[in-house]
Amino acid sequence: MKKPTVLIVDDDAEIIKMVSGLLEDESYGTATASNGADGITRAGEGDISLVLLDIYMPGIDGLETLARLKHTQPDLPVIMISGQATIEAAVKATKLGAADFVEKPLQPDRLLLAVKNTLEKETLRSQKARLEGELREKRVMVGESAAIEKLREEILKAAPSKARVLIYGENGTGKELVAAAIHDTSPRRDQPFVKLNCAAIPKDLMESELFGHEKGAFTSAIARKEGRFDLADGGTLLLDEIGDMSLDTQAKLLRVLEEGEFERLGGKVSIKVDVRVISSTNKDLAAEIKRGHFREDLYFRIAGIPIRVPPLRERREDIPLLADHFIQVFCAENNRPLRELSDDARVKLMAYDWPGNVRELKNVVERLVIMTDEKIITGASVAPLVSAAPARPGGEAAVSGAGSGPSGARSLGDMVDDFERALIATELEKTGWNVSQAAAKLGIDRANLHRKMRRYGICREGETAATDEGE
Repeated sequence: MKKPTVLIVDDDAEIIKMVSGLLEDESYGTATASNGADGITRAGEGDISLVLLDIYMPGIDGLETLARLKHTQPDLPVIMISGQATIEAAVKATKLGAADFVEKPLQPDRLLLAVKNTLEKETLRSQKARLEGELREKRVMVGESAAIEKLREEILKAAPSKARVLIYGENGTGKELVAAAIHDTSPRRDQPFVKLNCAAIPKDLMESELFGHEKGAFTSAIARKEGRFDLADGGTLLLDEIGDMSLDTQAKLLRVLEEGEFERLGGKVSIKVDVRVISSTNKDLAAEIKRGHFREDLYFRIAGIPIRVPPLRERREDIPLLADHFIQVFCAENNRPLRELSDDARVKLMAYDWPGNVRELKNVVERLVIMTDEKIITGASVAPLVSAAPARPGGEAAVSGAGSGPSGARSLGDMVDDFERALIATELEKTGWNVSQAAAKLGIDRANLHRKMRRYGICREGETAATDEGE
C-alpha cells in the first residue's frame, strides 16, 4: 500500500532534493514548493498528509505560512524545520499548532522518525474522531413528544454549566443516553466520558474502581491501577445507579466531591482532578435517605440539577419513531433488507405499556428484524412479543387487549380508537382535567376534544359521561 504524500516547503533547492529522495526511498509520496504562498496553494489542492515547512523563507515566512495553513486546514499536521531556530520561534510554532520541530542540518533518522510518529498520531486522531462521531450518532435522542422536547431543553441548559447532575427515572428509559448528551454538548465534549455502573461492582472492589490502587495495596494488587476519577480527569464521570453504592464508599465519594482530590488505595499522595460528576438512579433517593441507605449530604452534592427521564408510556407518540430508528440500526447491523411497520403493528406497539421502556422496545424490534422474513412487519408478528396487559394511561383508562370480541380478532379501527381514548385520558390526567390545556397538547381544538370525550365516554372519576347518542 502506498504511503502518504508529504509536502516539502523550503526555498533551498538542495534541501528539497535531499528530503524528497529520502522520503521516496521509504515509499512516501512527495510534493514540493519553494515558498510559503506556493505551499499554501499546493496544500489546498488535497492529497497531502503532512507538511515539512522551513521557518526562514523570503516573502511569507514559515510561521505565517503555518498560521494560514492551520486556519484553512486545522487538521493537517505540520513539522517545522530550521537551521537558525530560536526558542522563541519554537514556542510560537508550537502555539500555532506545529506537530514537531526538526533542526538543520537534517539527520535522516531523526527526520524519518518525526514523519512516522506524526503520521501515526494523525491516523489515531482521525480514527478517534471517526469512532466518536459514530458513537454520537448511536447516542442520538429520538422523539418529538412534548416530554422529550422538555428533556432536550433541560439538557441544553445543564450542559454548559459545571453543576453536577442527577438523572433519575425507571430502568431502560435512557438515563445513560441523557448523561452522554450532556457531556457531548458541554465544554468537556473533547475530553473523556467515563462510566461506572455502581450496581455491577462488588462492594469490596468499588473503591479501587473509583480511586485506583497502588501496587501492594492488597493481595491481588500486583501493579498500580488508575481509577475512574483518574481516567475522567478533564472530562465527565457517570456514576450509574449511584443508589446502590455502599455507605462507606458514599462517604469517600463525598470527600472527593468536596475537595476535588483523592488518594489511591495504599497511596499517600493526594491527586487533584477536574471531573464533572453526573449520577443516575432508578431509586427514590429521598426514600433511601429516610431508610438510612443513602447519605443526605451526598444527595445534595450530586443533585445540583435533577433531571427526570420520562418512561415510554408517557411519550407514546415517540414509539413509532423509535421503532423505525431501531429497525434501520438492526437491519444495517445484521445485513438485512430494510423492514417497515404496518399500521396495525404501530398501533400494537403504541398500546403496550413497555415496563422495560426503550430498552424493551429495542429488544423487541431487534427480534422482529431478525425473525421476520417479510418486508412489512405486521401486528400479527408484534402481538406475541408484547404483553396482553392493558395500557395504564394516568392510572385510569385501559386499552382493551387483543382477543376482545367473539373471535378474538380486532379491527385496525378498534385498535386506533383504543389508543386515541387512552391518549386523551392520559393528557387530561396530566393537565388536571383542564380541557383547554389538554386540547392544546393534543393539537386539536377544545370543541373537538369535547366531542371525542363524549364519543369515548371519558370523564373524571365520580362524574357521568355524556355520549354522542344522547345529543
